[in-house]
Amino acid sequence: MIGITDIGAYLPRLRLQRSAIAAANVWFDASLKGHAKGERTMCNWDEDAVTMAVEAGRDCSNASSVRMLTLASTTAPFADRQNAGIIAEALNLAGNLRTMDVGGSQRAGTTALLSALDAVAASNGPAMVVGSEHRKSRVGSPAELYCGDAAAALVVGRESIVANFLGGHTVNSDFIDHFRGDGNDYDYEWEERWVRDEGYLKIIPAAVHALMDQTGNNCADVDVLIVATAMRRVPRSVAKALNIAEDRLADPLIERCGYTGAAHPLLMLAQVLQSAKPGQKILLTGFGQGCDALLFETTENVGTLGSTQGVSAALARGVVEENYAKFQTFNGTVEREFGKRAEVDRSPALSAHNRNRKMVNGFIGGKCTDCGTVQFPKSHYCVNPNCGKGDTQHDHPMADTAGAVMTYTADRLTFDMNPPAYFGLVEFVGGGRAMVDFTEVDPEGFDVGTAVRMQFRIKYKDARRGYRTYFWKAAPT
Repeated sequence: MIGITDIGAYLPRLRLQRSAIAAANVWFDASLKGHAKGERTMCNWDEDAVTMAVEAGRDCSNASSVRMLTLASTTAPFADRQNAGIIAEALNLAGNLRTMDVGGSQRAGTTALLSALDAVAASNGPAMVVGSEHRKSRVGSPAELYCGDAAAALVVGRESIVANFLGGHTVNSDFIDHFRGDGNDYDYEWEERWVRDEGYLKIIPAAVHALMDQTGNNCADVDVLIVATAMRRVPRSVAKALNIAEDRLADPLIERCGYTGAAHPLLMLAQVLQSAKPGQKILLTGFGQGCDALLFETTENVGTLGSTQGVSAALARGVVEENYAKFQTFNGTVEREFGKRAEVDRSPALSAHNRNRKMVNGFIGGKCTDCGTVQFPKSHYCVNPNCGKGDTQHDHPMADTAGAVMTYTADRLTFDMNPPAYFGLVEFVGGGRAMVDFTEVDPEGFDVGTAVRMQFRIKYKDARRGYRTYFWKAAPT
């Protein structure tokens, strides 16, 4: 048997209140009042689909064993640089694994999951699928309220399975409910009722009924139905069309998170698995230019999923944000004056990046094999004054090592997208110190001694060349 063996999720810490968006735009469109309930996840300026995918992958407990990694996203930052490759190196996965980017449709997440299941069926190596989205929406549009940013990771394998894969079926259809042209930032969406009646209510049932015939099941056997959509009434309509009781619908997560595009089916599945009981059948659908339908059955291992990981834990870490102008600035939907200090042209040093790739992407330090001293960055000579020996250091991963603030500076003269810029010295448990930038800082509770955790973030955006420099920053725990 093959199936899901582990889950992970990441939701940005900031939760923008929809009431703040509506209040700023209701003067133009009074109907936005009807969308003002709840909150949506909001990326910090230094987060994107790649950084969120890294954090979702880190949330999995057995990610180190995977032999294949696929990123599903319609908002991956690079069009011609493999985004999944960056994620794999940030996760310090083996260099001989297969990596792949999948996009072009809102069902990219379920398509990637089906491909991973096929790959595991053909070999013994486990695979990871990460869905991650950071979508932009026009100012004052309904999508600006109902969309959200998130990433979810699923590990597929043959051992310690929490949900057996019973089968999958795909219906392909060039049904255009929305589209985004090459070079455009925003989706163009069509009328909601037509999309529901001609799209969801015709295409999803066709895929599901074919799946049931293929696997010898029927819709009455389904314990949980997952329909990922931003349209609040659609899941109930789909359930009715399939003759599945409405109380078997999974929480769509729209009120607490927002619709997260290609990541959303995987996010909902991860959430369902955390509260599922053994023996439950879960029907997962992914809609977008057709439909993927996948059927799973939970095992006795489903209770092993940790309460400190996954969607539930990610939802609990949220912090209320009511600054709509900050959201617009971080997403680049307004042209803000940043001042002269922001006018710095930093071309990418690709050769230097390649020489230091382990340090930059994987936060790899060094550990002296003679005296055991840990240091960052790794160098030819041990920094221990009582040792000082050369070429004695082995690679020492430090991204998951806890640390604490030793010194810090809050600088309003240095340009930062979210001033002031915080940077300083972090000391790691077990040895090693590093000068780093801090992110997600709450001035009220930040001080020397604050516990921190390293997170993969954007260091600098080169808008002129379309390049993003990534590095690790320290975030308070």
